[in-house]
Amino acid sequence: MQEVLKSKYVRGLTIVLVLQAILFYSASHGDSRPLQRPLKDFPEMLPGWQMISQGVVEKETLDILKADDVMSRFYVPANMPDFATLNREGLLNRAKEVFVAYFSTQQTGQSPHSPKNCLPGSGWQQVDSGQLAVPIAGMPNPIVINKYIVSKSESESLVLYWYQSHGRVVASEFSAKFFLVADSLRYHRSDTALVRVVVPVIHDDVAGALDGATNFVQAVFPAVYHYLPM
Repeated sequence: MQEVLKSKYVRGLTIVLVLQAILFYSASHGDSRPLQRPLKDFPEMLPGWQMISQGVVEKETLDILKADDVMSRFYVPANMPDFATLNREGLLNRAKEVFVAYFSTQQTGQSPHSPKNCLPGSGWQQVDSGQLAVPIAGMPNPIVINKYIVSKSESESLVLYWYQSHGRVVASEFSAKFFLVADSLRYHRSDTALVRVVVPVIHDDVAGALDGATNFVQAVFPAVYHYLPM
């Protein structure tokens, strides 16, 4: 019985994806939406946080990703007491990374790559996954994003990520695909962004990492919101 149900699920999912592709490419007119401002202008100072370093996105990664604009930056608390005494390695060990990949259209094959696929390919192993509701100042409801804990050798990291399209925040990869079809049909647009925050888990303190990551997302989200097209 389980095999039958699984088979029906796979067939149903395949049919949905095929219909999605047909509807998407017939409805989309290839209209690309530029960012309101390039990501290189993203603020170095956020409420309670300061940038300490630009991340480097390898050309090989850029070639695979095919995003129209990307940003990788590392931030630490603006009032960190031992900031002046830490070297670069010490700062990065405490820093929160924000990565944004923006796609002005998905009609020509560009689309976000889920961290749940990319991170294992880089040697990270999943420890736990779920979703997290994060309250954002000025918004009536919390945003719901993905929570993903990974490990490699002796290191452990907390990864929070979501997909964002013209004011909408989506955690589920499948929901993002359905909204892609709906937006192509209704608005003739397929732009989207992947936003990812990575926080090191120090001394197995997952609760502390989650608290810091949540605070950082609350500072990052309004800035990202104003850079993406509405």
